[in-house]
Amino acid sequence: MTIRIVTDSTCDLPSEVIKEHAIAVIPMLIHMGSEEYRDGIDLSREQFYERLPGIKPPPTTAAPGQQVFHQTYERLTAEGATEILSIHISHKLSAVVDVARQAAQETRAVQVNVFDSRQLSLGMGFEVEAAAQAVRAGHSMTEILALLEAQIARTHVFAALDTLEYMRRGGRMNGAIAALGGLLQVKPILKMYQGDPTAERVRTRAHASKRLKELLAECAPFERVALVHTDAESRAQALLEEVRAGLPGGEIWMQEINPVLGAHIGPGVVGFACTSAEK
Repeated sequence: MTIRIVTDSTCDLPSEVIKEHAIAVIPMLIHMGSEEYRDGIDLSREQFYERLPGIKPPPTTAAPGQQVFHQTYERLTAEGATEILSIHISHKLSAVVDVARQAAQETRAVQVNVFDSRQLSLGMGFEVEAAAQAVRAGHSMTEILALLEAQIARTHVFAALDTLEYMRRGGRMNGAIAALGGLLQVKPILKMYQGDPTAERVRTRAHASKRLKELLAECAPFERVALVHTDAESRAQALLEEVRAGLPGGEIWMQEINPVLGAHIGPGVVGFACTSAEK
């Protein structure tokens, strides 16, 4: 039995983890004007965030067509896969899961299990890594799916936006609310848990940082913690130093959020992805 793992580029896993476990990553699409870019292939994160403030009209994002997924599944089958586990960003945020399921139905040579991570960024990335580690340990597909379901209940992602402007520009919220929020210096905190995206509002960047630390403390003790940000590494590093004493030992990842999400939330975002320890 050879299980292969597939995910999409919103997982935000470090490249060395992807290579170590031979994870197949399907790039999401970013449209800027008449140009289409494959996330992580045609456009780097640094290039995207450098260009983002001046991009008009605002960039849009999309899932690739089902043929891309089907070709990936067929390639892994040719490489010896006997089962495939395809883990993707929450269906409430993207159509990727639906497209992957359509492609899975067309794939006859191997069983493809499409799994809705109910997360985003490294919340999903932690699931993908855990699945890959379980494959290496010899677990069956049934065991891996059960492991992921349990992990979802312990995984949280929350981050403070620096501005509502990009959500307004992208049409993701009412324009009047976005303008009022900017006037009042509102710094929304977006949260993702078990597929349910929610938001809180605080008034200043300092209050947002305080609330992030409160949310993090509520998730302790931890199995995994990472910092996530959009073109705000210095602020993320400062936040890490403030909370480091309460984090598990070893390396703490600090990852820049992918352009697919960054297009909608803008630069200056800082937050956490964490998996609480099993009780």
